[in-house]
Amino acid sequence: MRVLLFTGKGGVGKTSLAAATGVRLSQLGYRTLVMSVDPAHSLADAFDLSDELFHGTTADPYPVDERLAIQEVNIQREIKRHWKEISSYVISVLRTTGISDVEAEELAILPGMEELSAMMYVNQYRRERRYDVVVLDCAPTAESMRFVSMPTTLDWYMKHIFPFQRSLLKAVRPIANRVSPVELPTDRYFANVQDLFSKLEGIDELLEDPLATSVRLATNPEKMVLRETQRAFVYLSLHGLTVDTVIVNRVLPGEVHDRYFDEWRRSQEEILREIEEYFAPVPVKQVPLFDREVLGRRRLEELAAVLYPQGEDPAVPRRTDRPYTFEKRDGSYLIRLHLPFATKGELGLFKKHDELVVEIGTLRRHIGLPTSMAALTPTRARLENRVLTVEMKEVSS
Repeated sequence: MRVLLFTGKGGVGKTSLAAATGVRLSQLGYRTLVMSVDPAHSLADAFDLSDELFHGTTADPYPVDERLAIQEVNIQREIKRHWKEISSYVISVLRTTGISDVEAEELAILPGMEELSAMMYVNQYRRERRYDVVVLDCAPTAESMRFVSMPTTLDWYMKHIFPFQRSLLKAVRPIANRVSPVELPTDRYFANVQDLFSKLEGIDELLEDPLATSVRLATNPEKMVLRETQRAFVYLSLHGLTVDTVIVNRVLPGEVHDRYFDEWRRSQEEILREIEEYFAPVPVKQVPLFDREVLGRRRLEELAAVLYPQGEDPAVPRRTDRPYTFEKRDGSYLIRLHLPFATKGELGLFKKHDELVVEIGTLRRHIGLPTSMAALTPTRARLENRVLTVEMKEVSS
């Protein structure tokens, strides 16, 4: 199963691009699902489905045609399906503060619940082989980074914190509950966490396999949008995902000659040159600003025709280079990370147990090392041509 992940700054047109991609895939015969992971869902709106038709039904895959379905993750339904014990405990704790039941239920929707629910669906559909392609319409950049970092974060928690925490609370719970104003979580709470983790098993490998998952970065030809797109590219690279296309949406078409747009055109031309230079060799697509809102099946087909001309297949990966690789040379081990736009002053790295930790500003990425490199020490690092090369050696004490 292929996964196409559309992300970018809010308002750049991710949903329309993802929906048009789903339309083209279904036309090519793929069993396709377009799933919205953005809490502010607009996927059904993109297909111009009436409220009466889709209201409350897109929490599960909703068939648009024989080979195309859409799904908008509904966190309230997901809590009842997957998060019942966790949510119940959080609500009980919040109630002790004196807030109302309704407020407690709203506050019990924790950050990451929606993203993890979407991942569980993707993993489920992969195991069931229900779809050939799943297109993910992700939330704006910051939330998308949380989405792609979830598997690594949860895996670390389950390996290092969860067993100790569960055992400790099991031992102290009878005594602590007598003196604490808030009861400690029951073992059902931890069983719920473990069940959720089992449903995500293998999702990290799926997301980091460039033959299985491709990221399509959406942007506009505007300076502020471009800067966030650049940051997103770095973050995705650090988390092991491969960006195979950058899509520049809403470019002024050539037939617009009104003097009112002269400055806009000059600005866009400058940004477009900058985009081509920065993202090379990643392919860059340009999509013109349409003369009307892209809404409904017909308009999505028009967008798909521009986005994928001459029968181009969106499911085919356009780039499969991994953002980091391991190599052995002359007795030393090398780790190479593609870090476009990073500068030496921003970078920091150190080794912690069997992981190499790379920092860019406030971002930290844990890179698990192969067994052959786990006992080695980073001895030298250099940043050249957008590639950070870290040399690992055995250092005698």
